[in-house]
Amino acid sequence: MSDQTAMAAQQIPARELAVPAHLSEAARMYLMPQPASVPYPALEDKAGWRAYVTAVDQGVLPLLSQICDVVPATVEERDAGGARVFDIALPGLPDDSRGVVLDIHGGGLIMCGGELCKMMGISLAARLQRRIWSVDYRMPPDHPYPAALDDCVAAYRALLEVRRPEEIVISGGSAGGNLAAALILRARDEGLPLPAGAILSTPEIDLTESGDSFQTNLGIDPGLRPLMPVNLLYADGHDLRHPYLSPLFANFTKGFPPTLLTTGTRDLYLSNTVRMHRALRAADVPAELHVTEAGPHTGFPGSPEGEQIDRELRRFIKTVWQEA
Repeated sequence: MSDQTAMAAQQIPARELAVPAHLSEAARMYLMPQPASVPYPALEDKAGWRAYVTAVDQGVLPLLSQICDVVPATVEERDAGGARVFDIALPGLPDDSRGVVLDIHGGGLIMCGGELCKMMGISLAARLQRRIWSVDYRMPPDHPYPAALDDCVAAYRALLEVRRPEEIVISGGSAGGNLAAALILRARDEGLPLPAGAILSTPEIDLTESGDSFQTNLGIDPGLRPLMPVNLLYADGHDLRHPYLSPLFANFTKGFPPTLLTTGTRDLYLSNTVRMHRALRAADVPAELHVTEAGPHTGFPGSPEGEQIDRELRRFIKTVWQEA
């Protein structure tokens, strides 16, 4: 550490952080301490990464299964220009409803593929009450950048063949927020029409992890730790500051759709979300920022606080689709 950096650093005494009493019981559960994280494998250890992904996916599976068991969704698997997509619909949608949310799942750029991708899409369909195309993109260690982004672009191209751009919203949470924004940037650069809107939920928008909250919320966010080893695995030697890897650093004056961003005050990616909001506003892009009190990276799904955010998402979609 340089003398200048040492002078600028602030020492914070150890202290206990209480869970705010005003939160609902369901929300307070999300802030409970979590078991220690499994160490990351060495960057070159592909077998170790495969085992790591399998273990984490298996840990997530029971919760998602429980959620999806009560959602009466119809799921059709599609080949979208070579990318696998789960086309998810719920009963009760109006027959003339043409809007589709193209969703890019989260999972740190390496996890939650296959069946978990489908389940996450079903959960989102229930929350938004909209038709979902969930992209089951390829991931490291076997398929590093740009495989995932290629799949997302292919899915968007396929969706544009059956829907007008103004009938599409692109959505992504965490790693999916990275890919959702990168997809929009690459679609723009390749001359494709932009969607009606974008939803970026606590997006992993800066793979360099340069934001302030990577320090201030480290250890405070119970569900997330820095992902630099994963970022390097995903980038496969490419510059982490490239806008297709870290969309935060893009030139948004060239075009970007109206965007809704969500985060929480305990979110490790709070800085990512806030800085992305400011970057969009600096380029005069319509952008909303919703910050949940005490919210961690996962947010508070299934709680009253989570439902408040879901209401904002549903309202935003209705607005950009110009529905009465």
